[in-house]
Amino acid sequence: MTSTTRPPDTDGRPTGPAPAVRRRTRSQARTALAFLAPALLALLVLRLLPAGLAVVDSLRHHSLVDGVTRFVGLDNYGDLFGDPQFWQSVRVTLLFSVIVNPLQVLCALGLAVLFNRRFKGARFWRSLVFAPIAVPPAVSAVIFGILYRPEGPLNALLGVFGLPSQPFLTSPTQALYALIVLMSWVGVGYWTTFLIAGLQDIPQETYDAAAMDGANAWQRFVHVTLPLLRRPLAFVLVADTVSNFLVFAPVQLLTGGGPEGSTNLLMYDVFRRAYSVGDIHYAQAEVVLLVALTLAVVAVQYRLMQGKGEE
Repeated sequence: MTSTTRPPDTDGRPTGPAPAVRRRTRSQARTALAFLAPALLALLVLRLLPAGLAVVDSLRHHSLVDGVTRFVGLDNYGDLFGDPQFWQSVRVTLLFSVIVNPLQVLCALGLAVLFNRRFKGARFWRSLVFAPIAVPPAVSAVIFGILYRPEGPLNALLGVFGLPSQPFLTSPTQALYALIVLMSWVGVGYWTTFLIAGLQDIPQETYDAAAMDGANAWQRFVHVTLPLLRRPLAFVLVADTVSNFLVFAPVQLLTGGGPEGSTNLLMYDVFRRAYSVGDIHYAQAEVVLLVALTLAVVAVQYRLMQGKGEE
């Protein structure tokens, strides 16, 4: 049998892998790099490069007086931190995320557990839940805009039960919650697909063993399903958080950040500063802060999910 290493030196130590093994390793590395190159190039061009340019642009300011762009360092960030409208956008975005993220994840988890079972008509109901995935968010926003009209179907339904019509999108106290309902309708079916896939990876023998030990349905869910579904749940929670921090189209189409700034999410505020106010560098500073806030929230979520798994 041919050895893959050279004979040891006079002092008894092997000299390392044979040249043929080293050449094969280098060849495998080049092959792997060739397959990864398109993805790495896309990551560089579509993610890392724009992020770097955003950071650089956030340190400059374009004067409308003389048309000169100057380096101003952290002045844009200082102006943002002193801007009450920016802090209002932060508060609205955090409130939106605190409500919509658990709502979407809990609804998706409940539907995944339900549709993972076999019952009559399961495919039909599952297709209805998954249908919003095929509809672009802008189209969903238009549909809900019709539903939320003062003379729309929802107020007509309320009238049938003798309830007064509601100013869904024109009330500072209701507009944000109307958007939360819209985004939940859009997102729940999408996240359900990931959780169903995670449930189907749990071995049936695990449930059988728990049932033999006398565990009821709730105990099996808490002590078997949730621990084994931890990784898909962590992915859904993190991805859902990032997605909801970047909500833009429904706000632009339905409320324009109003009424009274009650739906002025950070992503829409970035758009307003960049294209309505015309200060692209100021908006880039807000983009950097938005990314930093998103990463901080995701890091906390990941840490909490990791801690639960270790317990």
